[in-house]
Order: sequence, then structure tokens, then C-alpha cells
Amino acid sequence: MKTTSPASPATKITDSFINDIQTRIENNERVRRALPIWGRVHIDRSLPFLCVYRKVTDYESIGIERLVMGEASYITASGDRGLQKSLGLLVQSIARTQAASFGAFLILEIWELTEDEVHIDGPIYKPYFQIVRPAKTPLLSTIETFETELRKVRYRGHLADVDVVTAPRIRPLDLAPLISAAKASEFSCHVLGLKVRPIYRSHLADETFPLVRRSLNRRISKPLKQTFYEFMRGNTTGRPRHYTALGRRSVVKAVWEVDQALAEISNQFDFLLQVTPINSTAAWAGFKKNRFQKDPVLIYRRMPIDPIAAKRALFKVPIERIEDPVLAELFRSQQMELDRKLSMLADRGTFRFRYGSVQLYGVIGADLCDTARKILTQFPSNSEDENRKTFLDAASVAALATTELDRLRELLPGMKSVVEIHDDVSGLIVSNGNLLIGSRAKIPRSRVQALLQHEIGTHVLTYFNGRSQPFQQLYIGLSGYDELQEGLAVLAEYLVGGLNRNRLRLLAARVLASDFMLDGASFIDVYRELTESFAFNQATAFSISVRIFRGGGLTKDAVYLRGLIKLLEYLKNGGDHEILFMGKFDFDHIPLIRELLWRKVLKSGPLRPSYLANDESLTRLAHVRSGLSVDQLIKKG
Repeated sequence: MKTTSPASPATKITDSFINDIQTRIENNERVRRALPIWGRVHIDRSLPFLCVYRKVTDYESIGIERLVMGEASYITASGDRGLQKSLGLLVQSIARTQAASFGAFLILEIWELTEDEVHIDGPIYKPYFQIVRPAKTPLLSTIETFETELRKVRYRGHLADVDVVTAPRIRPLDLAPLISAAKASEFSCHVLGLKVRPIYRSHLADETFPLVRRSLNRRISKPLKQTFYEFMRGNTTGRPRHYTALGRRSVVKAVWEVDQALAEISNQFDFLLQVTPINSTAAWAGFKKNRFQKDPVLIYRRMPIDPIAAKRALFKVPIERIEDPVLAELFRSQQMELDRKLSMLADRGTFRFRYGSVQLYGVIGADLCDTARKILTQFPSNSEDENRKTFLDAASVAALATTELDRLRELLPGMKSVVEIHDDVSGLIVSNGNLLIGSRAKIPRSRVQALLQHEIGTHVLTYFNGRSQPFQQLYIGLSGYDELQEGLAVLAEYLVGGLNRNRLRLLAARVLASDFMLDGASFIDVYRELTESFAFNQATAFSISVRIFRGGGLTKDAVYLRGLIKLLEYLKNGGDHEILFMGKFDFDHIPLIRELLWRKVLKSGPLRPSYLANDESLTRLAHVRSGLSVDQLIKKG
């Protein structure tokens, strides 16, 4: 094993450096300073623990330090022998200062296992850890928690093996301990070690696997926080409310730069507008003229970007610089989703477009199709449950929408959202926080309030709540956000008493039409299926077909019903309803959003739907929480 050469005296950590850090800790100020040779000390706030990684060998420059860099308090440092004495003094100063505030302190040092130390059965990518502890220690509960949580770490279907070993001195090979046992006992400082099997590189050290390292990084972060949480509860005066509250609160410059870069790319285009035809009325007239026998010609807006040039900029965004594994994962997912959308824009009008749609919105699924068929069977086309004789035109709807926006402005003065009537829009659509209404739109009076709460009470509201967050991605929309957004929007229709049978049939028909399209059905085939098998009128069947075939085949409309079903299950199981209005994100992001709230990185949004102040709406919400299926929403409506 090749070790680094001794350093010159100039690489020593100075007393003034140590004193400055001690002062900042005493004042509960953030510490983020580079160390000599290599490494950094990062202390987010006053906390009674410190993660340490010392790079002992040359080949360790592949990123193992990332295993500690996602934590709120860490040091990465060179293993250069000439640095170790002053590094020990720095760690001791931090430990002594923090222990004075909390009554105890924990140092957790992480380093790699050698191949000779791995004695387990299984493939080379099976995770394996050794927890190193002193022979005598009061941290038995902390160590038990650490072992239990590490055993939950999984990679490629294999759960980790974990051993707990004792050692007289806890340190990586060839390095001195950061603090002696005698010195540690003076101020209740405890030291544990974690040896990690380096499944992220080959044992010959000539090949690295960054995706494996990234995956392991995410999976280790949770056990670390749970261990620190258990240590604090049992050994210190600190009482964190939740283990996720021990994550990083400060956001470094790299995060803001990535967020801004991704937002700039995303804001260059409105994906939905770019794949929505601007000639729906003329296309319908032509379709009728051709006796419903010829596919309509759909015309789209001119592309405001070059998708390939946008992709070039997209993959220059340095997400790998983000230390926090939670934020890095969010931004990386966002980058991949933008890539898919740009590919779809490049493929607009071609058969390839629909393959990108499946990647973006997921497969339809047999269960969802079965639910859709059940709805269409249970509520036949002659089940009229609304008075369709009274319609409001675009101007009337715009006036009511403006009133609803004014209600939101009472909660968020200066909210810049407008209502616009457009000739090239069909129905209602939200774009960049503004409500666009088609000039030829005619909305049944009984459906107006439901549509306003769908578009404004959900899409506009979450847009501006997202804008109130520190990250722009929360208003742009995190990857896969459409399913939760549309489920929440349809639920809003129910909560204001506007989800009727015809609306539910429409959502079900969109699911089946999407499935038909993916199975190879043509526009004419889908149109005929809707009119002949499910008794939709010609105009409605045409509208559904256009929505499904726009761009080349868009399956977004299947997420309305799927999102509603998932949302009903979520609320039935006690899920928090109001957290869903914080911005635009997916069901899978809810635990991450909650964690970022605990860490005080995010905050509650200023806007709340107006219907949540209505007793009838709250009664309906209580019905949902008691457990309702989709068809029961109509019966309970």
C-alpha cells in the first residue's frame, strides 16, 4: 500500500486557524474552511458529533470522502503524516467546545476495509461494514442502532453484512488516533469507527464505479443520522425532534448554481404548450368534413429552443459538486427528466415521441385499465348528473378566475399571476403561473368552480408556493410531479362538489385511449372505440383523441386517474394533505420534502386553497380519509 509522503512544516494547521474555528462554533456560526494539502472542515451548526475521513492512500482519491460529506458536521483531510498532530488538535478543539454545550461528543471516523479484512460470502458488490468500538463503552444503545440500520443497507438486492469489532485504538491503518483515550475521557468524548467494503472500485484500484459509490452514499446517510440521533437522545442534552433534523441546513454555493442553471434551461420552454396543437377548432371542422375517416392535421407552436443545444447546456450542469446526497439526487432526477422532455421535443410529430412519453409518465398498467373500464361500465353515458343547459363563455370564466386569484393575493401580496384569453388555446391551461383560457371555451356553470380549483387552487397555487421556496425546482416541478399534481387537482374538484360522473368517465376514457394508442391503434381507431364502445359524443371523442395523439402520442392524460387513486390511498393511510401544496413534486418525493422541512431547508408555503376554509369541503375530505374508492367519490359527492 502506497502512503503519502511526509509534509513540510508549512502544511501544518495553525493555532490561529483552530482558534478561529473554535470561536465560530462557540457563536453557533457555520464553519466551512479548506485544510492544508487536501480536505475541508464543514460544521453546519452546533452539533455534538463529527464525521471524519482521512485519505491515507493515493488511490482513495475516487470519492469515498462523499460518504461523510453529506453530513452536517464533517472533516475530510489528508493522511499526510506531517499533518496528523495539528489535525488531532483541531478535532480535539471541536470536540471539547461542542461537548461543553451538549455534555458529550461523538467522533465517527470512516475508512476502507482491505480485501484481507472481508470475510463474507456473496458477490463482490455485497455491502459489508465493520463497526469499530472500544472494549469498554457506554454507547451500547448507539452501537446497536448503528448495526441495525446498517443491516438495512441494500445494493442490487443484497442486504449488508455487519460485524462489530473491538480495538484498543480506533484509527485507519498507519495513522495515529485523532484523540487519545485519556484525553477523550476528560470531556466525555467518544470515538467509533466504520470500515466500509469498497464495492465502488475494483480491488486492483484501476477501475472505479461512480454510480455504485453514489448509491452507497445515499444508503449510508440514513444510518449515520439515526446513529447520531440515538447518541444525542441517550448521552447529551440535545433533543432533536427527528433524526432527519440532523441533516444539513446550510446550502452551499454549488447547490444554488445548479438550481439556477437547471431553472434557466427549464424556463426556456413550456413543454405542455409545445406539444399541444394550436388548431384544434380547425382540425375538428376538417375531421367532420372528411366524415371522420381521415386523421386531422395538427399544427404546433414554433419551437423556441434548439433541443440539442439545450441538452449540451443541461449536461454541463455540475451536479456532482453537490455534497448533500438528498439534494444531489433531486437535482440529478431533474436533469434526467429535462433530458427526456428535450428528446421528446426533438421527436415531436414522430412515432418516437410516444416512447419518450412512456419514459416520462410511466406505463399505463393493467390495474389502471381495469379501473377505467369499471368506471365506464358503472356510469354509462346516459348518467347525466349536471345541468348542461347553462354555460359560461371565456370572458365570464376569466372574471371568476380573477376573483379567485385576488383571494390568493390576500395571502401573498404582489403575486404576479394573470388570466389571459387566447385564440390558440383549447379549454383552460396554466403556464408559468398564469391561467390561459381558450377564446371559444364554453364551460358548464356547474363545473366552473371545480375547474378553477383544479387550475388555480392547485396548479397556480403550488407554482407560487414553490416560488416561495429557496429552490426554483419546487415551482418548475420535480421529476414525475404530474401524477401528484393532477391527482391533487382532481381531488380539489371533488372537495368543492364539482366532480361529476361525466368528468370521471372522461378521465377513465383518457386512460383507455392512451392504452389503445400504445397498443398501436390509430387516431381513427381510438375515436371509433370511444364513440361506438363507450358512447361518447363525437366532439368529446375527438377532443380525447387529439389529447392522446398530440405530439406523436402523449400518455400524460393517464396520470389524472392514476394520481387520484394513489392520492386516495395516501390520505386513507393518514398522509399529510397540506404538505402537498408546498410545490410541485412526486409522491416519491414526499419523504424528502418532509426531511428538508425538518432540516429547515424548506418552509411551509404562504398559500392555502380557499376551499379548505369551507366546512362542506372539510367534510368531504374527512370522507376521503375514512377510505373511499374512486367510484365512491361520486356517490359521496
